[in-house]
Amino acid sequence: MSQKTDIPIYQVDAFTDRPFGGNPAAVCLLDQPRDAVWMQSVAAEMNLSETAFLVPEGAAFGLRWFTPQIEVPLCGHATLASAHTLWETGKVESDQTEIRFATRSGQLIARRVSRGIELDFPAITGEKGQITDQVARAIPASPERVAIVVDDSMPGVVFVLELASADAVREVEPDLSDLRRPDAPSIIVTARSDSDGVDFVSRCFFPSAGIDEDPVTGAAHCVLATYWRDRLGRDEMVAYQASRRGGTLGIRVSGDRVRIAGAAVTVLRGSLIA
Repeated sequence: MSQKTDIPIYQVDAFTDRPFGGNPAAVCLLDQPRDAVWMQSVAAEMNLSETAFLVPEGAAFGLRWFTPQIEVPLCGHATLASAHTLWETGKVESDQTEIRFATRSGQLIARRVSRGIELDFPAITGEKGQITDQVARAIPASPERVAIVVDDSMPGVVFVLELASADAVREVEPDLSDLRRPDAPSIIVTARSDSDGVDFVSRCFFPSAGIDEDPVTGAAHCVLATYWRDRLGRDEMVAYQASRRGGTLGIRVSGDRVRIAGAAVTVLRGSLIA
């Protein structure tokens, strides 16, 4: 009988400098590729918004992300958690300041910077649009502006609703019952910040992907970065995602790329034995 090898797995809180804040992700370190059915089962078992699977590919790492229900094409917080884990465990030497990931959304880069880790992600833009009855039922608020995003890096159609104030974003009580179907849209609500040192706030709802409210969403800020660049007229911003856990992101738009920076904290180390 062949001996089974335990697989290292970590839980990391991303976009925060304190445990039990930000967005938790599981990071699974593989020595060889595994099939998608197994990875989906692990993600369902972990039951976090995303579980990341890393496998060495030459000088880079293959990276895939799974919610408890589906594989997603792009995930920011689990990429941040993955880079943090690779450096913290010594899988990548501390003097190596850059990690490259091969993903469904192309090559992504994580860099060590003074404020933590900076991700190099694609910039995603939306088009001005109108709210639908389905979205209006889900979000009981009157948006001042609406943008619609259709991009292969996002889980289906995404509606960006700019509300009148940061308080309006914080106070949204969504009805997501009609958005849990696989073909339903996702929703981001956002507004200018009312706090010093923060430019805009947001909350993100992805029930069709199995995530009613995501605590801190790096991929959503690929959209929000270009949206607020155009609204505020500057390329560098600080964002706060106003979920119950909350998280802060440094944003920098550079051409067709977005740099998203944040800190991360490991809260659990273990082994998969199944």
